[in-house]
Amino acid sequence: MLTGIAVPVLAAGVITAGSPGFGHYKVKNGDTLSHIAARYGTTVKTLVELNNLPGNGNAIYAGELLTLPGMPARPKQAPPAKRQQPGRITYIVKSGDTIGEIAKRYHVSQGYLLSVNGLKRTSHIFIGKPLQVPVPIPKPKPAPKKTTKNNTFAGRTYADHIVSQADKNRAILKNRKLPTRSQMRSLISSVAKKYGVDPELALAVSWQESGWKQRVVSPANAVGAMQVIPSTGRFASSIVGRDLNLLKPLDNVIAGVVLLDRLTAAAKLDLAVAGYYQGLGGVRRNGMYPDTKLYVKNVLRIKAQLESGWNPAR
Repeated sequence: MLTGIAVPVLAAGVITAGSPGFGHYKVKNGDTLSHIAARYGTTVKTLVELNNLPGNGNAIYAGELLTLPGMPARPKQAPPAKRQQPGRITYIVKSGDTIGEIAKRYHVSQGYLLSVNGLKRTSHIFIGKPLQVPVPIPKPKPAPKKTTKNNTFAGRTYADHIVSQADKNRAILKNRKLPTRSQMRSLISSVAKKYGVDPELALAVSWQESGWKQRVVSPANAVGAMQVIPSTGRFASSIVGRDLNLLKPLDNVIAGVVLLDRLTAAAKLDLAVAGYYQGLGGVRRNGMYPDTKLYVKNVLRIKAQLESGWNPAR
C-alpha cells in the first residue's frame, strides 16, 4: 500500500535490534515517515538519506524494511548498566535484544518492564535505546555488632592486646581447681613470713586486691590473689631465680610478697602500699592520685582489723 507523509498511524511495525548502530523497522499499513521519525527520535531527512528513499520519503510501502539510526552497540563484555536510583538500572539496548529476553535476563515480567518504561506490547526498541530495568533491592546486611572490650579499670584504659591477654588468663583460671579463701590466707601468711614481710600487710593487700581469690584477673591483666601484672612477675622472677607462673597460686603469692618486700625496704609504710597500687616511681613523681589515697586508707584499715583478729574468710 502506498502511504504519504501525513497519513495517520494505524498499526505499529515490528522492530528488533539489528546491526551495530542501527535498528530495522518493518512498515505497516497506516505508517507515515514523519510518525516513524518522531517515534524513534530521528528526522524524516535522516530516514530518507539512510534508506535512499525516493521523492523525499513521501512514498513508503507496507512491508518495506527501513533502517533506523541508533547508538552504537556496547561491547558484549561491558556491564549493561549503571545504577540510577534504588531498585533500577539503566540498560542500553544492544544488537539482537528483545523485551522478552531483557525481562528474562533480569528476572522481571515483560509487563512490568514495559510499564516501568511507559511502553506497550506494541512498542519497539532499537539499538542504543535506554531502558529502565527494575532490579531487586538487596536487604542491607545488619552491621556486625561491635564487641567492645571492657578496657577500663580503676579509671584507666588499657590497650586491646592487654585486655585480650587478661581474658585468656581469666578463661584458664575459670577451669582450674583453685584454693579456697581460707587456703589462700594460709598460703599468703606462710610466704610472707618466709620472705620477712608482715603477714597482715600481705593479707591486707591481697584482700583489697582480690578478696583472697586466685581466680580474679583485671582488665589490666593483673592476675590472681595478689593481682600481679606480667612485668612485676618478671621482676620477681629475677629476684627468686626462677620463672614464676602467675596463674599458679604459690607463684602468684611469691611475686606479690617479693614486691612488698622491696617496697617496704625502699619507703615508709603508706608510700610502700601506694607503690603497690600506683608504682613507687609514679608516687614519688606525681604524688598519690585520689584513688591511690583511698587504696592506702583501705589497706591500712584492713591490716589493723586483721591484727585485731578479724578473719573475713570464716
